[in-house]
Amino acid sequence: MNRGDRSTARWTDGLTRYPVAARSVAAVVAGVLLFGSFPPRPWWFLAPVGIVLLTLVVRGGTRWRSGFGYGFLAGLGFFLPLLPWTGIYVGPVPWLALSLACSVYLGLFGMLGRILGRLPGWPLWLALAWTAAEWGRSSFPFGGFPWGRLAFGQADGWFLPLAAFGGAPLVSFAVALSGTCGAAVVLGLVRASGSRFAAPGYVVDAAGRGGRVATAVAALTCVLLPVAGLALQATLPGPLDGDRTITVAAIQGSVPRLGLDFNAQRRAVLDNHVRRTEQLADEVADGLFPAPDVVVWPENSSDIDPLRNPDAAALISEAARRISAPILVGAVLVNGDGTTTNSVMVWTAEGGPGDRHDKKIVQPFGEYLPMRGFFRLFSDYADRAGYFVPGHGDGTIRAAGTEIGVATCYEVAFDRAFRDSLHSGAQLLAVPTNNATFGDSEMTYQQLAMSRVRAVEHGRSLVVAATSGVSAIIAADGSVRQESALFEPEALVAEVPLRNSHTPATVLGPWPELVAVLVTAAGVVIAIVRLRDRRRRGEDHAAPVSG
Repeated sequence: MNRGDRSTARWTDGLTRYPVAARSVAAVVAGVLLFGSFPPRPWWFLAPVGIVLLTLVVRGGTRWRSGFGYGFLAGLGFFLPLLPWTGIYVGPVPWLALSLACSVYLGLFGMLGRILGRLPGWPLWLALAWTAAEWGRSSFPFGGFPWGRLAFGQADGWFLPLAAFGGAPLVSFAVALSGTCGAAVVLGLVRASGSRFAAPGYVVDAAGRGGRVATAVAALTCVLLPVAGLALQATLPGPLDGDRTITVAAIQGSVPRLGLDFNAQRRAVLDNHVRRTEQLADEVADGLFPAPDVVVWPENSSDIDPLRNPDAAALISEAARRISAPILVGAVLVNGDGTTTNSVMVWTAEGGPGDRHDKKIVQPFGEYLPMRGFFRLFSDYADRAGYFVPGHGDGTIRAAGTEIGVATCYEVAFDRAFRDSLHSGAQLLAVPTNNATFGDSEMTYQQLAMSRVRAVEHGRSLVVAATSGVSAIIAADGSVRQESALFEPEALVAEVPLRNSHTPATVLGPWPELVAVLVTAAGVVIAIVRLRDRRRRGEDHAAPVSG
């Protein structure tokens, strides 16, 4: 045996001797790979690799608790580096608590991997299990937290065009399936080599022609899924393909300071957006930009309620007069009972406030605090959470003769955010957002990626207007036509197409994902029944495992 063979033997002996430690480390590495696939890094291809490794970790063995534990460790490797922006100005407790809660759902995937990994066609079952786990995390508790779905790391990748056919759930499913099939290929190669590396409890199917065919099918699937996504890029509408066009402007006024107290100088925030809009009006007069038909301001661009404050209303009206276009104003409105709404209003120089979208998906622990009295026992920041209440309506407002679907900041993470507005005739999408509370973290780039997925999902141009950045104008194929820098006052102006047609994803809505959840549940029942029958007959020959 040469030196290389001896080193390999020692390495595999170590894995065999300490399977729990080896799998634990591998699970964390899998989570880190998933994190690496997310913006601002363009390494989308790391996501399938992370799923390969995680599948290899969780599929072997019979103890569901171990599968949950390994999945949970992968979740920590993923969410801890993905979500530190949630604790930038409030300390580590919210960041750690949210990361732990999200990791529970990867633990659920790990448990399902143990259960479903024994079924024929298990790569498909595990990909469905991933979809079901993402659905659960996006729904429960407190309305769910979809941040970190696999689809949101694919804005620069080959899988993105699939969003037009099944939305973010289909993209996540395709990435997961390519990873689980990759794991099947690895196990097929292990089986073919007769390596004892399979000894620490991996379920390696019996050798033979059937096994070789299954490995070949898995390998082909790994290749075809991203290639199919790349091929579907040609079916997406071009940047100017539409029924007609309008010119839009996104205003980024910036803020006097970052952090939770960014709006302590509320008048300064409003002044910044008025000033940059009036500067754009001068640039239009000088012929530097075409005159916009509609102007989009960010969320919180007027934290002074313009319906109650005549000075704020006058400033906005003057800005609208100067630019000669309606402005979508992000404003905090105070209700009679002391609660607030996070609203986007159409404001014209002649008529003042018009159509309005009140944010329907408000952020727990930020815009409002569930069980405030309970959480006050743990942190003084409980009293700093807002008293926002959710709005109603279909999310569509009309400006300049155009139906515009609005998802305010946090809403864009949810599949349901634009569905009602699309069915109500939205021809253009807008995401007014305020990222000043998250400093110069990766949050703004993660959110921009979500907006790109939504543009492809619904086949609409999309305008992102952010207080401090990043603002962008996104085409229906997910490409970024214009993008601002962070912390710089900016105006983005572009001619964008309006469309009335619907993508398959818009038409199908939530049903494909719900079907995946139901099929996963049925698979769990089938797997448990099969396992009990085999144990009753003494036919369960799976390798024992200590982890």
